[in-house]
Amino acid sequence: MKTPLRFTKMSGTGNDFIIVDNRELGIAKAEMAGLAKRLCHRQFAVGADGMIFIEKTTDADFRWQFYNGDGSEAEMCGNGARCAARYAFTKGIAKKKHMRFLTLAGLIEAEIVGHNVKIRLTQPTNIVLGQSIEIDGEEREIHSINTGVPHAVHFVRDNAATPVKKWGRLIRHHKLFDPAGTNVNFVQLPENELHVRTYERGVEDETLACGTGAVASALIAALHGHVTSPVTVHTTGGDELRIHFTLLDLGENPESSAAQRHEQRIAEVYLEGPASLVYEGELCPEFMA
Repeated sequence: MKTPLRFTKMSGTGNDFIIVDNRELGIAKAEMAGLAKRLCHRQFAVGADGMIFIEKTTDADFRWQFYNGDGSEAEMCGNGARCAARYAFTKGIAKKKHMRFLTLAGLIEAEIVGHNVKIRLTQPTNIVLGQSIEIDGEEREIHSINTGVPHAVHFVRDNAATPVKKWGRLIRHHKLFDPAGTNVNFVQLPENELHVRTYERGVEDETLACGTGAVASALIAALHGHVTSPVTVHTTGGDELRIHFTLLDLGENPESSAAQRHEQRIAEVYLEGPASLVYEGELCPEFMA
C-alpha cells in the first residue's frame, strides 16, 4: 500500500463514511476489512459507520468495495452509494452527473442534483409480510425485504419510546434471519410520511440514518396501503430522505407465490437525499505502521 493514505469523510443524512480512491493505491482486497474496522473506530481513528474503496472497472464509471464499521462486507448501502456518487463526480472519476457503478448488489444508477444525490436501486427481493416473532416476551409482527441488503420492518406507535438497540439486537439475531442476520427498522406512520429508526447490522447499533432501511420501510408501508410514492422519511439525525417508486396493480395470479407477487408489484425504486463532503485528511505514518 502506498503511504500516506488520503481519505475523504462524507455524511449522508447522518450516516458517515470514509472514502478512499483505490484506483492507483493498490490496497488489496485482503487488507480492506481490517483497515475499515481500524479506521471506523470512533475513539481511536477517524470514525465512521462504514468505509468505501473506489476502484476501476470497464463495466461502469467505477466500482466500490463497501465495509461496515465492524469490518464486515456489505452488498449495498443506500446512503453510502449516494456519498460515493457525489465523491466520484467531485473528483472527476465520473465525468457526468448521471453515472453507473458496480456493487455486490448489482449495478446502481445515480444522478447528482446539487448537493443531493438520487440513486436507482436494484429490484427488491425476498418480501415476506406478517411474520410473527416473540420479542421481549410479546408476539410482534415483522415484515422483511431485501433492498440490496436484508431488512426487517416493525411498525410502532411511538418511535421515541421504542428501545431500538435492545429490540434491534434481538431481531437482528433472530433465528428467522439466520445465518446472515438482518438490519431492523422501527417505523412510525404519520400521513404519507415515515419516522424511521434503524438498528444496522455491521454497526451493531442505531445509526442516524439508513438509506436501504428507509427504502425498505417505505415499500413495506406502501404494500400495506399506508403511503404512496413519493414518501418522505424522517431520520434519527433530523434530515429527510425521499423514496420514489411505482406500485403496480397486477391483480391475482394463482401461479405466483405471495413473495413473487409483492416483488412484481414494485418497480423503479429511487432514493434521494443530501450527500455532504465533510473533510479530507491524511493518515499519519505512525498510524499506518
